[in-house]
Amino acid sequence: MPRHAEPAVDVIAAARAGERGALEELSSRTLPLVYSVAARAHPYRDDVDDIVQETMMRILRGIGGLERLEAFRSWVITITVNEVRDHIRRRGRREMTGAAFDAAEHRPDPAADFAEGVILDLRLSGQREETLRATRWLDEDDRELLSLWWLETAGRLARAELASALDMTGHQAAVRVQRMKERLHTSRVIVRALAARPACGELTRLTLDWNGAPSGLWRKRLGRHVRQCPRCARHEEGMLAPEGLLAPLALLPVPAALLAWRPWLSAGTHAAAADHAGTAATSVGGGSAKAGTAGTGLTAKAVVVASALLAVAGALVYAAPRSSPSARPATAPTASRPAPAPSPTASASPSRPAPVSAVSRPSPRSLPGPRYGSVVDTADSAPPPDRPPAALPHRPQTSVTMTGLKRHLDGYQLVHRGDTVVLRGKGYFTVHWDVMYGLRPGLLTMPSWTGLRGRLFHVASGGGHRMDDRRPGATAGGTWMGNRQQGLITLPPGAQQMWQNEYYYLDGSVTLHLNETQADYNLDVLPSSWQETADDIATPPTSHSADRERYGRVRDTGHDDAPVPQYTTRSTPTNAGTVPQHSVVS
Repeated sequence: MPRHAEPAVDVIAAARAGERGALEELSSRTLPLVYSVAARAHPYRDDVDDIVQETMMRILRGIGGLERLEAFRSWVITITVNEVRDHIRRRGRREMTGAAFDAAEHRPDPAADFAEGVILDLRLSGQREETLRATRWLDEDDRELLSLWWLETAGRLARAELASALDMTGHQAAVRVQRMKERLHTSRVIVRALAARPACGELTRLTLDWNGAPSGLWRKRLGRHVRQCPRCARHEEGMLAPEGLLAPLALLPVPAALLAWRPWLSAGTHAAAADHAGTAATSVGGGSAKAGTAGTGLTAKAVVVASALLAVAGALVYAAPRSSPSARPATAPTASRPAPAPSPTASASPSRPAPVSAVSRPSPRSLPGPRYGSVVDTADSAPPPDRPPAALPHRPQTSVTMTGLKRHLDGYQLVHRGDTVVLRGKGYFTVHWDVMYGLRPGLLTMPSWTGLRGRLFHVASGGGHRMDDRRPGATAGGTWMGNRQQGLITLPPGAQQMWQNEYYYLDGSVTLHLNETQADYNLDVLPSSWQETADDIATPPTSHSADRERYGRVRDTGHDDAPVPQYTTRSTPTNAGTVPQHSVVS
C-alpha cells in the first residue's frame, strides 16, 4: 500500500471514535494490505477471503482500544499474521478428523494456491513465475516472513513494522530474512533443475520416491544435490535477485466480490468501535491495542449481527465469478433447474462433422439417466482406421485459461513428476502425448485430474493414431509406445489407451498432474475449440503419412453421460499419483 494511500492519523482517530465515514475509509485503505499479507502467508488460497474478513472484523471491533495512532500499521499486520496462524492451526486440526476426511471431495487444490493465482491473474513469465513456484517449497514460517519481506522490499512496510509483527528485534528480523532468502534461492534452483530437459539422471533417481508435492524436507534433500552436482549447479547462472522480481508484485488486487461485500462494515461493528473510544487495552509495540482481540465493549447483539454477516459473506464471496470484476453478490447461490437438451443434428459430411445445438444438462425429472460422473472412461479397442467419426456435439465455449511452469506454444508442457497445469474456464483443450520410451521405459503411471470443480468431459480422441498403433518405419512390433530394442512403455490394467491428441471440455476448474515414476513421458496442454477438435478427428488417414493412421473418435454424447477421464477426483490428495482409476466425481 503506497504511503499516500495509508489512512491519515485524523482518520484513524475518527475511526477510533466510531465515526462511520472514517471507519469506511479506514477499511478501504487497510484492506489491500491485509489481503496481500494474508494471501502470501497462507498456503491455501480458498481460506484467504475468510482470513481477510475475520481480520477486518477484529481490526474495526478493536480500533477503539488503540492507544498509539502511529502504531496502527504494526498493529494491523500483527493481527493479520496472528489470524493466518490461527487458520493454519484450525485447518490442521480439521484435516486430522474423520469429518474432514469425509469432506475431502471438497478440499481446494493445493496447486491453486496463492502462487497459482498470482501467475494466472498477473500472467507472469520467466523468473518471476519461477520464483513464485519456489515459494511453495518454503516452510510455513518462511512463507509468513516472505509475505512481510515482500512488502518491505517494495517500500510498503518498514523493517521496524516487520519486526514488530513477528515480535522480534530488528537484528533478529534481519537474520531471519537472510536465512529465508537463502532457502528461497535454493528452492529456485530446485525448480529449474526439475524442469530441465534432458533431466539430470542422479536427480531423477533421487526423486523416485518423491510424491511430487513441494515440502521443506524435500527442499533439504534436493538442495544438497543441486549444490553438489555440477550439472544442476549451472542452473544458478543468470538468476536475478528476488528483490527486483518480487517488488513490483507487492500489493495484490483485492477480489471484486470482497470489495463489494464487506460484512465488517455493519452497524454492529460501528457501534462496537464507538463503544471502545477512549478505552485502554493491553498494548502491542508499546502502545497499541492487543493484536487480534475484540474490545470489551462489544455487545452480544453486535457479535450476532457481525457473525451472521460474516457467515453469509463467506458463501457469497465464492459464488461470485472471478471473470466478472464488477459482480456484487446479492443472494446465496441456488441450484437452477437445467433445461432439456435439444436434439442433435446429423453430420452432412463424414470428413467435417456439422455442429449440433449447444447442449444443456438434461433434467433428471424429464430425462432419466446417469448422473454426471457415473460414466468414467474404460479401456476400449481402436475403431477401423477408415471409419469416420460421428458428429461432435457442440458445447457452449468461452475460453480456458492455463497456469503452469514450462510454457509451450500457446499452452504449457509437463515434463517431470510433480509438474501441474491448472485449467479454468468453459471450453475445449488438448492434451498431446509424447512417451519417452527411449529414455526410460516401463510401467506408465497415468496422469491424474484433481481438485475438480464443475464438470470435465473426455469429448474426443485424435491426432491421427492411437499410441499403440504401429509406427510407420518402425521395426517389427514397434509402436508409439516403444519397441523391443529401445524398450516398451505399458499401461496399468484397465487404463484407457491414449491417442496422440486427447480432447477435453471443461466447465469449471481442475488441475492436471504428470505422475511419471518408471516410464518417462511428456504432456503438452494446449487450448483448442470445438472447430479445431472436429477438424482433427475428421481428417482422414493418408497413404505414406508419417503419423496419421486413422480417423479420430467422438466420445461426447452431448449430455451428462459423456465419459469423465479416468483418474479424476474432486479431492486433493497429497500424492496425485494415487488417485483411483475410477474416482468419485459426481
